Amino acid sequence: MPMNPPLRDWSGKNVWLVGASTGIGEACAHLLHERGATVFVSARQAERLQDWVARHPGNDAQGRPRAVALPLDVTDQRALQLATEAVAARGPIDLVVYSAGYYKALGAQRYSLDEMLRHEQVNYVGALYLLDAVLPVLQRQAAAGQGGHLSLISSVAGFRGLPQSLAYGPTKAALINLAEALYLDLSAQGLGVSVVNPGFVETPLTAQNRFKMPALITPEVAAREMLAGWARGQFELHFPKRFTRWLKFMRLLPYRLYFPLVRKFTGL
Repeated sequence: MPMNPPLRDWSGKNVWLVGASTGIGEACAHLLHERGATVFVSARQAERLQDWVARHPGNDAQGRPRAVALPLDVTDQRALQLATEAVAARGPIDLVVYSAGYYKALGAQRYSLDEMLRHEQVNYVGALYLLDAVLPVLQRQAAAGQGGHLSLISSVAGFRGLPQSLAYGPTKAALINLAEALYLDLSAQGLGVSVVNPGFVETPLTAQNRFKMPALITPEVAAREMLAGWARGQFELHFPKRFTRWLKFMRLLPYRLYFPLVRKFTGL
């Protein structure tokens, strides 16, 4: 039984991806536009966004462009508020995705408060700024029977503590918990909430890793998995299953087993 209203027909839908200049966000934006949605893309890199818009022509039924760039920094609360107003002016927001992310490998041996706080601001606080702007819009839509869906891109790194994930992992764990609480609060109103927990995806963030990444997939594969999960009305979208199922199993282990296994398989 679907946990969310299934999202299958994207024709004429309004979708906003925050963090769409590269990686999963960009691939997802492309696929949604290809399926007929009007896609709003946000990120700091204005030139990359404008280039994306130029490569995605087409108008909606009212003759308005179906690809719109809204450059912003997710740590700027006012910018997210203004962007939300711009998206909502085009009609109901059918899907908003928080895919902004920051990652640097970090362990306790080289602890950096600046890095810890940078991860927090981009990966988590930015999502809170987005919620502050978009939740009133989605709730008004729900009251009018128009629905809407909010999706947060987290990571399997948020399942449990991992080596060199001192800064990144806790922010992703926070997003998972946040999505769970949002689902409990919003699903009864007819709003969809989902959390996306990918394994290793070939992006500029993972390119800095100096270790072999098991079950590495492309952003295009990740985007297809996400659309399939939304179509099934799932709450949690995790992929690739051949990797994420093992991590889900390890999530259940007691610490006396979990810690030695992590050290053995990572060599860290």
